[in-house]
Order: sequence, then C-alpha cells, then structure tokens
Amino acid sequence: MTTNDLLTRVKEDGVRFVSLQFTDILGTTKSVTIPVGKLDNALENGIWFDGSSIQGFARIYESDMVLVPDPATYRVLPWSDPERLRARLICDIHGPDGTPSPSDPRTALKRVLAHASKRGWVCNMGPELEFFLFKRNEQPILHPVPHDVGGYFDFSPHDEAQQVRSEIVLALEAMGIEVEMSHHEVATGQHEIDFLYADALTSADNAVTFKYTVRAIAASHGLYASFMPKPIFGVNGSGMHTHQSLFDPQGRNLFYDPQDTHHLSRLAYQFLAGQMAHARAMSAVLAPTVNSYKRLTPGYEAPVYICWADLNRSALIRVPAKRAGQERATRIELRCPDPSANPYLAFAAMLAAGFDGVEQDMTPPLPVNEDVYHLTAGDLQERAIATLPGTLAEALDEFEADAVVRDALGPAITEALLRARRAEWDEYRIQVTQWELERYLETA
Repeated sequence: MTTNDLLTRVKEDGVRFVSLQFTDILGTTKSVTIPVGKLDNALENGIWFDGSSIQGFARIYESDMVLVPDPATYRVLPWSDPERLRARLICDIHGPDGTPSPSDPRTALKRVLAHASKRGWVCNMGPELEFFLFKRNEQPILHPVPHDVGGYFDFSPHDEAQQVRSEIVLALEAMGIEVEMSHHEVATGQHEIDFLYADALTSADNAVTFKYTVRAIAASHGLYASFMPKPIFGVNGSGMHTHQSLFDPQGRNLFYDPQDTHHLSRLAYQFLAGQMAHARAMSAVLAPTVNSYKRLTPGYEAPVYICWADLNRSALIRVPAKRAGQERATRIELRCPDPSANPYLAFAAMLAAGFDGVEQDMTPPLPVNEDVYHLTAGDLQERAIATLPGTLAEALDEFEADAVVRDALGPAITEALLRARRAEWDEYRIQVTQWELERYLETA
C-alpha cells in the first residue's frame, strides 16, 4: 500500500485517530496516538520519541529515535468508539541518522529473515497462544479467579466464555487475521484461539495484535485476560506452541520429502537438530520470565526434555500428523515457548537456531515416541536426553554462552535483555513467599 493509497483508505474508513505501535524488548506493546490529520507527515518523516524511556531502547545521551510506520500493517481497531474511530500502524524504529535501530525487536527479526531470503527460504510460523480469562475481584491486588468451569473442548451454547471467545474471533477477523478455530483449553478458565500461519514477520505482528485484542474484548466484558505462563498452581499453564516450515519462493514446502518415514526432508531434520542443540539457550527468549519455569515442569503437557517425536506431546519438538496430499502442511512444532515471550525475538532466536543446524549439517537423534515423563533418570542418561533449564537464572546463563542465539538478537538487545531479566531474577530471589512463611515461620 502506497502512502496515497493508505491516506485514501483512512479517509474512506472514517478514521479519526491513528495509534503508532511497537514493542519494547520484553514484548510490551507501546503506542503513541496521533490525529488523522498528522498521518501524512508521520508517513513521510516518522515520529520522533524518547528512546531512553523505553525498556532496552537507548541510553539517555542517545535517546532520540524515530517511529517509521509500516503501511502494510494498517488496521482499524473494531472496538474503538465509532465517533472517535481509531486505527493502528505497526512501526519500525530508526535512529536519528535514518538507519534501523539495533534495539528494535522487529528489526532483529527482519535481519534474520534477510539471511533466510538470501538462501531462497520463506519462513512460515504459526503460533498458538493460550490464555486465561479471569473475573475482576475489585481488590487492590488481582487474584486469578477463573471466569468459567469448562474443560478441554467443552461446549455450552449459553456459556458466557464462548460468547467472549466468539467476540474475540470477530474482532480478529475484522483486523484481517484469519482464525482457524477457537476452543476451551484443559484448565478452568483457559482458552485457545488459533489463527492461520503466515510469513514470520506477519505472524509476529499478528501475535502482538492477538494479545491486545483479547485483552480489549475481555475488558469490555468486565474480565481480564492473562497470558501469564502459569497463573494457577496445580493446573496446566499457557503455552505458545509454534509451528514452523520453510518454503521456496514458488510455494513449495522445503520440509517435505515423500520418501522419508516421517515425510521430512534433510533440510527439516537439520533445522530440527539445530533447535534441539540451542534449546537451552533459546529458553531465555522463548520462556523469558521467572514464572515461565513454573510451567515447564513434568505432568502438565509442557515439554521439559529435549527430544523430538511424531505425535508425542511430551517431546520438545513434535511432527504433527497430516492427511495424504497435504504436503504443504508438513511442519515441526516447538512446544516450549510461552505467550509472555516477545514474538519478534522468539521467532528470530528459533529461526537462527534452525539455520545453524542447516549450516552445520546437524543430524537429530532418533525420535522418542513414548511418554518421556515416565522415563527414569537412567533412561534419560542412556538416551542422552537433556533437559531445559529449571529456572530463569539457568536459562540466562545458557543464553549468555550461546553465540548463535545472541547474534540473532544482536549485542544491543542481548545486553538489555540480560540486564532486565537478571534484575527480575534477583528481585524474585529475595522475596519471602507465603509458601515459605507457612513452612518455616513456626518450625525453623
């Protein structure tokens, strides 16, 4: 869409305000809103802002940065007041000299995708973001009170949760995101809405859009949506299982080989092996919070052990089943990411790890088509099955030691991410929890 096309479209839609959006390194959506009359200037010259006030963007003495709107991301926000209709444009971040900022997560993903493009690869990603809907308890501190009592795939035509999900689906479709299905997940109050896969950049944009759309619709029903990986002890947490494949520019799936037992090509095996090799380091990006490691424990369908399989959901990487004639659907599913991750950085790390497997001609071990949670420590050692980090601190150490994953993000983002997440770990580490008080206050 050209600038003139966009300005014409905005006028036809009756838009009054435009939100210019981007994410900080932690994945939080940031926005500045301009009257529609200022859009022409924003498209031509960008919008200046103070980067030192945004997590991980710039130091105080080099703070001037520019929002550069991407016209292809124009969408009207369907929940905005018709009298004050608002649209959004996702932006890239540039420095004052006009070059892309090394601190911009979207730019980091673009850099990895440029490397893939030189190899003739189109990178497709399909994230599945799970979330909880909770009631507002009107207390100073929110508590996770589930909105409903449904279970996996439960159906009730008068269920209010179903009505909220349906409204979310309609809002997503109004914003150009093609929804494939929606359903109740395993835990009480937990839901999943799956949208069609796309190229990695579009898919990351869609994941960011998905999260604030879900939150906006939930809020309109007096609820709040949480993408926290493990908000409730003792039940399944929320993941962001991500389906991945590489295509050529003509639309052929480069992961497909009809002669292979698993219908995977040599390229797919190399890519899979690369992600296994870098899985521990990627964890700091794909499962980036203290709470992420409360989800990554045995027994709740979240992967812990670094292995792959056909249909086994206890494995880190799964090769989903498909019907005959669906070679385009050949893909691998990485199951450790969670929805607290920044999608741009998560996809950049995942792709870089896979590309390293290709470039180093890695070969994965044999698949493990049994419940890995039931294997003994001896079985795991005999099969050389490693585990994901058990804490954020352990994951950060692995990330800091892995040049491939660090380079995917770049020095500026790596430094800022390590600083922010180590501070988070240190703050968590010194807390005195209710569990500790109940266990030790009278007995220690």
